[in-house]
Amino acid sequence: MRYTLTTTIALIRDTFREAFARKIFWGLFGLSTLLILFFLFLLKIDLVEGAIATVSLFGRTANRTTDVDRLVRGIYGGIATFLCYWGMILAVFASGGLIPSILEPGRIELLLSKPVSRTHILLGRYVGNILVVSCNISFLVLGVWTILGAKTGIWSKTFLISIPVTIFIFAVLLAVVVLIGVLFESAALSTMVTIVLLIMSPILAQTSMMLRLLSSEWSRQIWRTLYYALPKVYDLGKIMLDAIQDETFAGYMPIWTSALFGVVMLSTALAVFARRDF
Repeated sequence: MRYTLTTTIALIRDTFREAFARKIFWGLFGLSTLLILFFLFLLKIDLVEGAIATVSLFGRTANRTTDVDRLVRGIYGGIATFLCYWGMILAVFASGGLIPSILEPGRIELLLSKPVSRTHILLGRYVGNILVVSCNISFLVLGVWTILGAKTGIWSKTFLISIPVTIFIFAVLLAVVVLIGVLFESAALSTMVTIVLLIMSPILAQTSMMLRLLSSEWSRQIWRTLYYALPKVYDLGKIMLDAIQDETFAGYMPIWTSALFGVVMLSTALAVFARRDF
């Protein structure tokens, strides 16, 4: 057990070292820092004046407890939406090369010569990749949350749900990156396929409308199959946004179906990797 844990830590540390060497970690960290600094600049104008404060928004004066809260939740919603789409695109771009890199001639032979199973090698890389991105997501969310909380006095803990939800979305998408990387050893193809899934998600989410517009039953069935089979980034983002805005929870279906998709992709990648000749 101790040997397994030590090996896992070594594999994760190797992923971090490569992320540092390729400037991936520092690139993501730099972008997160720039966004935090942007909010610091944006909030240089005091939103709170004295003990009984009012806020002037777009020429309209309103009570602090309503408008400031609405403003803060709006900013939180914008950050959450950014993380779900642009943040995921950046993370996928940054992580795309970390999986195929271990399959390079010379490196993979060295890894396989160690007393470590192939499943362990790939899972260690997968977990290390998630941790690299998780550190940056947590830094950005906690940074923005701290700045807005200190500035407005409103500490909305629901915004912190964006950390686990965004990490979960990335873990599902990374499973696709791992599978394509193992099959084709191409960082570019891994990135393109994953981004296509991201683009398809908000389109497929319009299921109820499309089922009414499609004229044939077979086309409606294809749409349903694609919607339920593929990861639901849009729906997960909406769940996160609803939580931040204190709206009704829509249900667990997008969560468990996306998790199942990730498990199938990662399991397939592990099975392919275990049978490949190097």
